[in-house]
Amino acid sequence: MTAQPEHTPAAPYAPAPGAAAELLARLRADRRAEQWVPAFERDWAKALEDARHAFSLTPLHEVVRTWQLRVAAAPDVDAFMDSGQDDSDFVDLDDVLGGRP
Repeated sequence: MTAQPEHTPAAPYAPAPGAAAELLARLRADRRAEQWVPAFERDWAKALEDARHAFSLTPLHEVVRTWQLRVAAAPDVDAFMDSGQDDSDFVDLDDVLGGRP
């Protein structure tokens, strides 16, 4: 017998209970709201359905974490785009952050 649990969560933490609502409010206030809000809502709806079938909150946590990372990376992406550097050999953000749940 080991002292470690047999199943460890895939993520190191669970977002705060109100994290999704706070994130959605930030997305609605952002200049990218027209694209981001529908995409977040689509991801959230799919994760909610997956969570219902799996009896797990993990899909919802993954959506929140992924979108938190996207929002946090946005200023860096803007700075890069404004710098005029060559972006022809880009890396897809989903390759960096992981695919959408």
